[in-house]
Amino acid sequence: MVFLMSSLLGADDLAEFIARNYSGRVVEVGAGYFADVALALMARGLEVALTDKEERLLGSLQVLEDDIFSPRLELYLGTSLVYSIRPPLEMQLAIGLLAAEIGADVLIRPLMDEIADLPGFSKRLINSGEASFYLFKAPRIFS
Repeated sequence: MVFLMSSLLGADDLAEFIARNYSGRVVEVGAGYFADVALALMARGLEVALTDKEERLLGSLQVLEDDIFSPRLELYLGTSLVYSIRPPLEMQLAIGLLAAEIGADVLIRPLMDEIADLPGFSKRLINSGEASFYLFKAPRIFS
């Protein structure tokens, strides 16, 4: 079964912010039914992996099966940013645990004002064009 919905308000602004600030590989957790951000990131040269609780196609994009509460680390290694659109609080916390383990930043675009505090991360509300989201910067460890 193929699912695809589009026209997420501010998707292009969100993708532009990510592309300006991150390179290489990013992962969208809880891909849902919006491919706008992933497609816009790919058009800007980023490698994007999409994960959700079941494997499927989202338009032309492959969504990989993964449980963020028991993630397969190999899907996330080498990732500079883990992002999610409208995840519930418990999912946000699980994303934060995963991101802390791999040293990635987290970007959350909440549905309303439901936003978690991710231990060890600094949190900042960002308004970029039509997109409002929270950016959690991973602690940087210097050796």
